[in-house]
Amino acid sequence: MPGAGKAGTGRAVTASPDTAAPALVARAAALKLLEAALAGRGGLDEALGAAAQGRLSAQDRAFARALVMATLRRLGPIDRALDGRLKREPPAPVRGLLRLGLAQAFWLDVPAFAAVDTTVSLTPKPLRGLVNAVLRGLIREGPPGEEPQALAPAWLIARWRAAYGDAEALAIAAQIAEEPATDLTMRDGGRDGAGDGEGAADLAQALAAERLPQGSLRTRRRGDVAAWPGYAEGRWWVQDAAAALPARLLAAQPGEAALDLCAAPGGKSLQLAAAGAVVTAVDRSAGRLRRLAAGLARTGLTAEAVAADATAWADARTFDAVLLDAPCSATGTFRHRPDVLWNARPADIASLAAVQAQLLAAAAARVRPGGRLVYAVCSLEGEEGEAQARAFLSRRPDFALDPIAAGEAGSPAASRSPEGWLRILPHHLPGGLDGFFIARFHRDKAAP
Repeated sequence: MPGAGKAGTGRAVTASPDTAAPALVARAAALKLLEAALAGRGGLDEALGAAAQGRLSAQDRAFARALVMATLRRLGPIDRALDGRLKREPPAPVRGLLRLGLAQAFWLDVPAFAAVDTTVSLTPKPLRGLVNAVLRGLIREGPPGEEPQALAPAWLIARWRAAYGDAEALAIAAQIAEEPATDLTMRDGGRDGAGDGEGAADLAQALAAERLPQGSLRTRRRGDVAAWPGYAEGRWWVQDAAAALPARLLAAQPGEAALDLCAAPGGKSLQLAAAGAVVTAVDRSAGRLRRLAAGLARTGLTAEAVAADATAWADARTFDAVLLDAPCSATGTFRHRPDVLWNARPADIASLAAVQAQLLAAAAARVRPGGRLVYAVCSLEGEEGEAQARAFLSRRPDFALDPIAAGEAGSPAASRSPEGWLRILPHHLPGGLDGFFIARFHRDKAAP
């Protein structure tokens, strides 16, 4: 993480009493969110759902989130600018305030004086002069450069260059600073995601949305999604266009037995159920499965939800179609979760790859002879994608790769590899999409 490891970061600092002022409430909340986002995997998600966030007004909550996301998307350039001004590393909360102050002034259209004054007011009194001087000096210089290679940690940029080449790596990184639209999967999209005819067109118009090749709707609409047209009726759910592809490529048929492993929060299970499959959704987190239950209730779809570790699930059933969207480093999700870039560590990738191999073995054991398996990860790292697929095929001669056709299910043509799997990069669709690896396998009908 930028700024980590420097002297003084461990010193305890409390927020100023001035945080009670109405203009500072959202900014104080943003500081807590930023600290949570950089504290470890899942920290931002947990903080966004915390009770303290619920006590904020809707306007303050939206501002705090927008401020933190703008800061995280440009954390590299922000820290580079701060490092050029700071002679000594301030306490960690003060660096956080400086980050938020710059993000307000440069990317949220907050007047410079307001960005400086509110940040100074939140700073402990002994350090207010420092914060005031640093912010004013940097604001006079103008926004820091946003060269793509500065938007992600250097070790990740180096990995992407080694895997995809310099031009592709920079194109990936350039997506980090872009605020994504919201993609929606239609309940009545059927197996091909084509939507429900005139009704889908009316809904797209009401949402000011465009239809994507994958069948998803994409909208720039903002605000509480629960208030959007079609939500209360369960006509759609939020799901990135790339995340909708694994279930579409599994192509579950009406009446087929389908298994969704590592299923929560449930978008793929909803897709399989909407296609008419008899769905069993397994996830080790009972808490996360509650989100699936809520989605099923809202959409009127049905699925069996099982809280269990997929590698130790005591159930003898096999299935026609199995989907494994495995836990991973999630580096492909940075458009929605830029904190993943700053929390990922090289060692994490190796440890997660070991877990993925175990899950793939468990998933394969659930596939009936003649059935099919889709493996997916929202990672840009080859150890979690291509290497897993090759190793799986070498271990399981009863499985063969079922090549994905160019453009199948609306997948970007640029994402298809010569081997027949998909390596989706975030710039493969205008407006962006999550990075994914997706491979489809078929089990020999004669397998014991």
